[in-house]
Amino acid sequence: MITIDFNRLDIRPGDRILDMGCGEGRHMVKACQMEQTLCMGADFVYDNLKSTRNKLIFHQALDDLSCDRFDLSCMDVTRLPFRDQCFDAVICSEVLEHVPNDDLAVSELVRILKPGRILAVSVTRFYPEKICWCLSDDYTAADMGHVRIYRKKALIKKITDYRMTYLVSHFAHSIHTPYWWLKCLTGPDRTDVRLVNLYHRLLVWDLMKHPPVTRFLDRLLNPVLGKSLVVYFRKK
Repeated sequence: MITIDFNRLDIRPGDRILDMGCGEGRHMVKACQMEQTLCMGADFVYDNLKSTRNKLIFHQALDDLSCDRFDLSCMDVTRLPFRDQCFDAVICSEVLEHVPNDDLAVSELVRILKPGRILAVSVTRFYPEKICWCLSDDYTAADMGHVRIYRKKALIKKITDYRMTYLVSHFAHSIHTPYWWLKCLTGPDRTDVRLVNLYHRLLVWDLMKHPPVTRFLDRLLNPVLGKSLVVYFRKK
């Protein structure tokens, strides 16, 4: 499930890419498929890095990775162990809403990015997330859960305050939004709700098969139901 539009990252052969908060590797695999890239995947949770590594090994076996090298490391977005201006592209997808000190996280992401290059950030969109918060206290109380909801203008201002120029934004994953509303309505931790389980099977099928019908519906509904807000910036 790719949230970031890689066509907007201006990636060139030989570029160094950081996927901060790589999770289970969805964007790392895509980054490593770019020609002659050097890719770093980082996450606060060690088990996520193991999942990412397994995905990358699987794609290496398929011979569809073209990057020269990739590394994985456990780290905190508010204390990145990199020198200034050392990455050509930085991805931070669905991370900032988990971080108590998001200002420090943003300053670190900007610090390590080279001037003139692109930072791509995605967060949960305000109103779909607000509905989840209203439907379930358990959703907001989850370990390492979301600590805030961003409005688009506030997020853009937060990042442009750090020598960044706002470029463009879009929404993503509209067909995932009703699934999370159903989860919150019936109980986020329940596994015995037939409708929720059927919806999850639909999402897995969409992820694995990429059928044209769900791709079309997702693009059509993203302006209204898109669960993620994706914003792109260029460093001055």
